[in-house]
Amino acid sequence: MADLDKMKNIVFQFISHDDAVVIQPLGKGHINDSYKVASAGNEYVLQRINHHIFQHVPELQDNIARVTSHIRAKLEEQGVTDIDRRVLTLVPTHEEALFYKDSSGDYWRMMDFIKESKSYDEINPELAYRAGMAFGDFQKMLADLPGEPLFETIPNFHNMEARLKTFRESVKANKAGRLHEVAGLVKEIEDRTDEMCKAERMHREGKLPKRTNHCDTKVNNILFDENDQVLCVVDLDTVMPGYVLSDFGDFVRTGANRGAEDDKNPDNIAVDLAIFEEYAKGYLKNAASFLTDTEIENLAFGAKLLTYMQTVRFLTDYIDGDTYYKIAYPDHNLVRTKAQFKLLQNLEENFDEMQRIVFDAAHR
Repeated sequence: MADLDKMKNIVFQFISHDDAVVIQPLGKGHINDSYKVASAGNEYVLQRINHHIFQHVPELQDNIARVTSHIRAKLEEQGVTDIDRRVLTLVPTHEEALFYKDSSGDYWRMMDFIKESKSYDEINPELAYRAGMAFGDFQKMLADLPGEPLFETIPNFHNMEARLKTFRESVKANKAGRLHEVAGLVKEIEDRTDEMCKAERMHREGKLPKRTNHCDTKVNNILFDENDQVLCVVDLDTVMPGYVLSDFGDFVRTGANRGAEDDKNPDNIAVDLAIFEEYAKGYLKNAASFLTDTEIENLAFGAKLLTYMQTVRFLTDYIDGDTYYKIAYPDHNLVRTKAQFKLLQNLEENFDEMQRIVFDAAHR
């Protein structure tokens, strides 16, 4: 942990000085560093924001403030009693700022700690249904967010055309001299480009709207209570404009894969249709009311798109020489690429059934 006196000084930018304050590392986040703070009977989460990834911290924090205040207002309208457990609460500095920049140039923020909550890394059909309801409700509550669209915290994050442009530049440069190993995979990527860029084309044609999306819809970004009921959606750094099919698809990619994201055994990898079906039912129970027919028709495609996109991203990094993702062994990104591509092939094989499930769930 960083120097304790320095950490205390940062904490006291947000809360009153307390000689008995306790600061402990929290979780294993890949991007931000998190700490649990206990002071005067209250508990908080302190985070160092990774400003190399999120390069516009004021806009990032403004996004989160807009989203959480809008959700809070909706919950108040609904008469929800335990609101402080149902939406993140930012703690401003003594100067009423939403972040603190320390002398070394690091950015920090603080939130209330949501007590008696838990998250899951693995999922079953029952939890998938509740997760679907949670992300559907999240989008529904933010469908009428007033004012300008949110700031794009990571530009072109789910833009397939932009991802392919980067991929092709990497193939052309062949920095690590690995292209000969992956020529077959490069061809598989190129063979699918027309279909996989259709979301961007549909948006330009006015057929597919951008809405306020979470953009990181993993199951561990939902907090549950002790009875496995949903409390709230967390990790709001990537909340920004996007296509709902991306949020739907990324949950399927991460939550409905029978294998691991970097599974070395392709026989383990397949879509779990029971999880897919329950997630679709839960999601559409809350989201169908505001989605267009075109959006609903493309939800299952979103699962293929986000899996293809992640295949492209892992393969790009492998061709570049492993400069973006942390790796545990030399060909880790190649293993990840092959695992994601196997999932994509399985999604393609099951696509008609996935479309039927979505159609049935939308018309229940």
